[in-house]
Amino acid sequence: MLPSRDIHCSEDARQMARRRLPWMVFDYIDGAAGEGHGEALNRAALRDLRLKPRVLCNVTRRDLSMPVFDHPAKVPFGITPMGMCNLSTPGADLMLARIAARDRVPLGVSTVASTALEKMLEAAEGHAWFQLYFSGDGGGTMQLVERARAAGYETLVVTLDVPEVGRRPRELRHGFKMPFRIGPRQFVDFALHPRWSLTSLVKGRPQMANFADGGFDRTASRAAADWSYLQRLRAAWPGKLVIKGVLDVDDALRLRKEGVDAIQVSSHGGRQLDGAPPPILMLAAMRDALGPEYPLFYDSGLRSGEDIVKAYAMGASFAFLGRPLLYAMAGRGERGLNQLWQVIGEEISLTLAQLGKTDMTALEECLAR
Repeated sequence: MLPSRDIHCSEDARQMARRRLPWMVFDYIDGAAGEGHGEALNRAALRDLRLKPRVLCNVTRRDLSMPVFDHPAKVPFGITPMGMCNLSTPGADLMLARIAARDRVPLGVSTVASTALEKMLEAAEGHAWFQLYFSGDGGGTMQLVERARAAGYETLVVTLDVPEVGRRPRELRHGFKMPFRIGPRQFVDFALHPRWSLTSLVKGRPQMANFADGGFDRTASRAAADWSYLQRLRAAWPGKLVIKGVLDVDDALRLRKEGVDAIQVSSHGGRQLDGAPPPILMLAAMRDALGPEYPLFYDSGLRSGEDIVKAYAMGASFAFLGRPLLYAMAGRGERGLNQLWQVIGEEISLTLAQLGKTDMTALEECLAR
C-alpha cells in the first residue's frame, strides 16, 4: 500500500521528509545532542501533561488569535529561527515568510538563513524578527545588529545557549558540513535521493545568505559572550530584545533585571545539552518566579496543537514551531507547509473545545494536577 500524500499530523510530515531527504540532510534537521535523551525526555514530559476536559460549555465560537508584544497574531504560534531552511526544499525560507505574512505571526530569521535578512523581512511583510548569534570578539555581531536595524527589524532574538556547538553524532557520522563537502559517501547519499538532489542542483545549493563570502563558521566557539556583551547589546538595540535558549530561573531573573523584553524558553530542540532539564517544566518554574505578566515565549518539542495548548497552560505567552515545518516542506513543499499549518490550527481549536474554552487565555486552569 502506497503511503498517503496527505499530512494529518507532524509525524506524517516527518516520515515524508525521511523518505525524500538525503540521510545527511535529514539527520541534520532531525538530530539531537548526544544520544537524544534530552530531546526524548522533553517530549515525554509534554506527553505526560494531562488536560482536563469540561462539559456543557458553549464553545461554538473559538478564537485562536493571540497578541505578541501587543501585535495581534491570527494564530497562537509563530516560527522559531532555523538555519539553512532551504536544505529542506528550495525556497523554504520564503515559504515560511509568506505564511508569517498571511497569519501575521513572528518569523524568526536566522543569522545563518539561506535568504538575506532584508529580503526575508520584505517577504514577511514586516512580520519577522532577526535572530543573532554571538561570534568571534563580537565585532561582526554588532555589524549584523546595525544591518538588521537599518533593514527595519523591530525585534532582535539573541540565541545564547550555544557557547560551543553541541556534539550531534548523527551529523558527524555523515560528515555534515556547510558548505557541503562531497566525498564518496555524500555522492552515494545524493544519488539515492535524486528528487532532492536534482531540484537543489537546478536551484543552486543553499548558502549562508547573510555572509557574502560564506564567512560564518557554525561550529565556531562563542564562549566569550558574557553579561557585559548583553549590556552592550541592550544599549545598542532600540527595539524589543528577546533572549532565546534559557533554562535556568536565576538567569531568567537577571535577564529581566538587565532590561530584556522577553525570554524564549528553549533547549535548542535538544541539540545542545543531552542532560538538560525538560524545557516545558522549566517554563512553569520561570513563570512562577517571574509572575504572570512578563513575556515568556516557548519552543522545543512542540509537535501538535495539543502540545501548544499545554505550553500555554504551563505559562507560555506565545509558542514557536520549528522542525515540523521543515519536515512538511521537505515532504510536499509549500503545499505541505500550508497543510500542516492548518492541521495544527485545527488541533488547537479542537483541544480548546474539549477543555470548554473559547480562546487561549486562562489555560493554566485546564491542567490536571
